[in-house]
Amino acid sequence: MKSIQTTVETRISEADRRFVIQSLVAYNGTQAESEDCRDLTVLSRSDGIIVGGLIGYTHWNWLFVQQLWVVEDHRQRGIGSSLMAAAETEAVARGCIHAHCDTFDFQALPFYQKLGYRTFGSLADYPVGHTRYFLSKQNLKRPEAPDQFVHPAT
Repeated sequence: MKSIQTTVETRISEADRRFVIQSLVAYNGTQAESEDCRDLTVLSRSDGIIVGGLIGYTHWNWLFVQQLWVVEDHRQRGIGSSLMAAAETEAVARGCIHAHCDTFDFQALPFYQKLGYRTFGSLADYPVGHTRYFLSKQNLKRPEAPDQFVHPAT
């Protein structure tokens, strides 16, 4: 048997990164249905300037919200709720039935809870002195979304 060498690399080449990801995706495909992973971005603009954004993806009938941000002086105006409603609407159109996200104690835990997300786990001291929360929302339905967002034509 040839010897195996394990190395720690601080920078990964794009080819190596792609190889590892594609290998995992290929394995996953033998265990579950096709992944059908699709990026999802929702933006709110004021006079052409981005004032809020949601970045995530849909995958295995789930919406994952990776990042949600609203510029500070535009918060408490419903922009975050509109971004989430637009993302959930698109996720349902893509066949998603659940959603998940994570947030920190200094970010938006009450916001997500107000939208029907429930905590299913947490990491204390991540970062030190704070808690990271993991949330999910079951049985997504097309929300009663305000007319503040435009659904892209397909």
